[in-house]
Amino acid sequence: MGLLKTALIGAAVYGAIKYITKKDVNGRSIVDDLQNKAPEWADKARRFKDDLEQKYNSELDPYTEVKP
Repeated sequence: MGLLKTALIGAAVYGAIKYITKKDVNGRSIVDDLQNKAPEWADKARRFKDDLEQKYNSELDPYTEVKP
């Protein structure tokens, strides 16, 4: 049973790798597209993080009294 399961998992991984590296009509694969879009996504994530930090810091009032 373990050998069969391992063979099925191996076949699935092989198929997935073959699919994402397969070239289309233009000679590009899914991996190529992901590599080109990754810097753009990193910039968007960085801007989102900066916006959240700015909103969090603006809501903090250093002069409020903290009650225990």
